[in-house]
Amino acid sequence: MEPCYTIKPASLEDLLLVDSQIPEFDGRNTFSKLQAKCADIEHLALVAYIDNEPVAFKLGYALDSNTFYSWLGAVAPKCRGQGIAQALLNAQEAWVKTNNYRTIKVKSTNRFPAMLSMLIKNGYAITGYEDRGSPQTSKILFSKDFD
Repeated sequence: MEPCYTIKPASLEDLLLVDSQIPEFDGRNTFSKLQAKCADIEHLALVAYIDNEPVAFKLGYALDSNTFYSWLGAVAPKCRGQGIAQALLNAQEAWVKTNNYRTIKVKSTNRFPAMLSMLIKNGYAITGYEDRGSPQTSKILFSKDFD
């Protein structure tokens, strides 16, 4: 069965159209915040579209010449469970390999068990923990190396 979505590099504006649909993000991400984080460094903004409507995204940027940081990602609630997050992760990993990065780093929290499961299923190793006062807000650090 063919997926009903397409994934392509996109603008921060399209990414924010998805972000505004994500209740867990509560509007914290703004254009100026995303632009400031991605300015003057190599970054990748991927958006998944269904019928030209942006429904999911993944955004990351270079930490250094060997390490890429997968910063933000989400799927609109109405589109979850269709494999879109996995497809975005696959597309990001392919781009990272093509661009000669050796490692991807990502952080997540216990509030997002589907993300934690997907990372572990895809060979990401837990490499650390940032205590932020509670298990729900503390960050779990993951890393995946490529040969």
